[in-house]
Amino acid sequence: MADNTEDKKPGKSSTKAAQKPTQNTGLGLEGLGDLSSLLASPAAPEGGSGAPLELELALIDEDPNQPRKQFDENSLAEMAETIRERGVKTPISVRPNPKVEGRYLINHGARRYRASLLAEKVTIPGFIDPDYTEADQVIENLQRDALTAREIADYIGRELANGKKKGEIAKAISKSPAFVTQHVTLLDLPDPIAEAFNSGRAKDVTVINELVTAYKKNPDEVAAWLADDSQELTRGSVKLLREFLDDK
Repeated sequence: MADNTEDKKPGKSSTKAAQKPTQNTGLGLEGLGDLSSLLASPAAPEGGSGAPLELELALIDEDPNQPRKQFDENSLAEMAETIRERGVKTPISVRPNPKVEGRYLINHGARRYRASLLAEKVTIPGFIDPDYTEADQVIENLQRDALTAREIADYIGRELANGKKKGEIAKAISKSPAFVTQHVTLLDLPDPIAEAFNSGRAKDVTVINELVTAYKKNPDEVAAWLADDSQELTRGSVKLLREFLDDK
C-alpha cells in the first residue's frame, strides 16, 4: 500500500489560516473615525488584532484647542457612575503630544476622559491616531450637535487668525460659506447684542444676525428693546421688531 502520509500533512497556508486571530474591534459609531489607524497604526498591539490599547490617564492631556469647552457637570457625574460599574465601552482617540514626549492629546473622547477621572480610573481604552486635526474635532462635534455657537465662532476666529479664508474653513468642516459668515458675526458684536448672547438670552445664530442687521440701522431702538429683560429673543419677535422699525 502506498504511503500517503505526506498528502495528509497540512500546508503552510492552512496553518496560517488556523492561527489568524479573529478581529473584533468593538467599535461604536464614535470609533468610525479611527478605522484608518486600525489598518496601519504603529500603536496596535502585536498580533494585529486591532484591539484598543489601555492608556494611562496620567499620560493624557486635553487638547487646549479642543473646540468644545462646555461640559454639563450632572451628565459627567452620571457617566462616571456608569464607568465605575461597567467601564468605558467606546475607546477614545489620542495623538502624540508634540510638545511633551511620551504624552498624548485627546482627539475625541474628552467627556469619557473626564468621567473616567471622576470614576478614579487609572487607564482608559483608546486608539492612537496621529493623523487628526482640529477640523476633525469640529466635524465630529458638529455632527453630534455638541458645540455651542460661541465654540464654533471661536474655532472659526482662530482659523481666520491663522490666515485661512472663509471658503477654506467652510470646506474643511463640511459647512456652507453662509454658515461660516453667520458665525463670524459673533466674533465682533455690538455691546447690547453681545450681552444678550453671552448671557444666554439669545443662542440662535440667525436671531443674532438679524439683531445685528437691525442695530446697524437703528442702534438706539434695538438697544432699548434689548434692555427689556422680559422680552423674548426669538426669530418671530425679532422679525416683528424689524418690521416695526422699517415701518417707522
